[in-house]
Amino acid sequence: MPGTIEGGRKAYKTNLKRHGKDFYANIGREGGKKGHTGGFASNKVGKDGLTGLERAAIAGRKGGQLSKRGPAINLSAAKIAKIRAELAEAEVEELKSKIRLLKARLENAQK
Repeated sequence: MPGTIEGGRKAYKTNLKRHGKDFYANIGREGGKKGHTGGFASNKVGKDGLTGLERAAIAGRKGGQLSKRGPAINLSAAKIAKIRAELAEAEVEELKSKIRLLKARLENAQK
């Protein structure tokens, strides 16, 4: 069951029983105290002259510019309706061609 949602829920309940309801807050606090790099939430000014929040903003901006999805496209309702009509027409034509193919196969099978 490890690695499943159900297993995670059971582990959560077990941790609460064994260690108390602030278990996850405590382990997060311990991990934060052990770190010495500052992290993105740090207000300390680093060697590059930026705080952690400023550095995070720059990193996020870079990641957003590298999006593989491409730019957002704003379509009007008329364009959306036109595209839907074209898709529906293409589906009808595809179905018609499949029907013609099946009729031809049926005729050949009857011969």
